[in-house]
Amino acid sequence: MPLLTLKTNISLDNKTSLAEILSKATADLLEKPESYMMLNIEDEQCLIFAGNHQPCALISLKSLGLPEALTTELSSKLCEIIHSQMTIDPSRIYIEFNSPERHMWGWDSRTF
Repeated sequence: MPLLTLKTNISLDNKTSLAEILSKATADLLEKPESYMMLNIEDEQCLIFAGNHQPCALISLKSLGLPEALTTELSSKLCEIIHSQMTIDPSRIYIEFNSPERHMWGWDSRTF
């Protein structure tokens, strides 16, 4: 049930292909079926970083049982993808990792 949300202050023409790339990469790194992945991309957001409006991104990755030992690798890979696909410098990307308890995440009329 991984959910990756990407917010950025730039306009994106390639949202669909970017979502597909991020979905596959995240599922692979988490070793979870991509059939459970959900992506939300929000471009043209009012985001400033370090006091200016240069391109930046905020990523939130929520997944049940998210291994803390993977966060460095996930950060590296996600920043690499964002930099290559959106030309945003990795120093202007924040990533929030969240591992909710199973009873705090609903799906298909029940919780996990």
